Amino acid sequence: MKHIWMFAFIGFLAIVFSYLFMSSEDLAVIQYFPIDETHHFTEAQTTITTSNDEKNDQISWNISSSSNEPMYLRQDVSLLYVNGRLKGVVNKWKENAQHLEKKSTLQSEDSKKYEAISFHHGEIHEDNGEIKSIQATSNDTLYLIDSPHSKEDSFQEPQSNEEKEWAKKLDHAIQQQLEAQWDELLSYYQIPREKYIHVPLTGLSDFSEEHTFPGTTAADFDRILGQLWEGLYKNYVIGIEDSETKHPIQSYIPLLLLDKNGKHLIVLYEDDAGNKHQLIQYY
Repeated sequence: MKHIWMFAFIGFLAIVFSYLFMSSEDLAVIQYFPIDETHHFTEAQTTITTSNDEKNDQISWNISSSSNEPMYLRQDVSLLYVNGRLKGVVNKWKENAQHLEKKSTLQSEDSKKYEAISFHHGEIHEDNGEIKSIQATSNDTLYLIDSPHSKEDSFQEPQSNEEKEWAKKLDHAIQQQLEAQWDELLSYYQIPREKYIHVPLTGLSDFSEEHTFPGTTAADFDRILGQLWEGLYKNYVIGIEDSETKHPIQSYIPLLLLDKNGKHLIVLYEDDAGNKHQLIQYY
């Protein structure tokens, strides 16, 4: 009888700890709440740089953000693509925090284009029980040239003729791969391409309250953007292993389809297993 009670007690503790663990994990879910006009980010940035050595053998991928006050929950999510394929994801969150920072490094090889896009989020719980939020998007791009036919170089924006030629060559090769993938997805879901503006996920930071999605207003932009990232996080980001693991990630940059009539948007992507996905968000 003593052993039965002991196993029962252990089982009870397991359930309690499991519940506590799940509750804690639930806190790390990005969820859109109305924007709080009294709080804001003082910093929200993504940077991709090379090492200072003569040979640029390491890439540094850093995200950081600071809010004007500590918040109930602060979270940053960043996605890194190399030559159009997903290399890794960083997801950092902290309770009662004002500043977040995450630094990652990876080995460089050959000539490549690195693109990162990040979403910075803050959740604020008011004394009256109301929940609000703040949000920001940041991105960065780095071209790394490592070829026996050219001197090693890295740049954000091409300046010299040689850099412009390398950027053009890389962009063209990457775009061809992406277009082939996106065409397959458009055909699979039978989507009429002419009804949408096509934007890669990495181009999302080009939009703002001053430059909104087609047919939408500045007043709606924050809500649409916040709900988009909420959907991306729940359906796309979760399950992708952190960039510091050994798991290779090969999926291409998702395609955003922005309805020209301003009614909805669609996200198309294929996961590592080759499964196709379509997310639809109505405004």
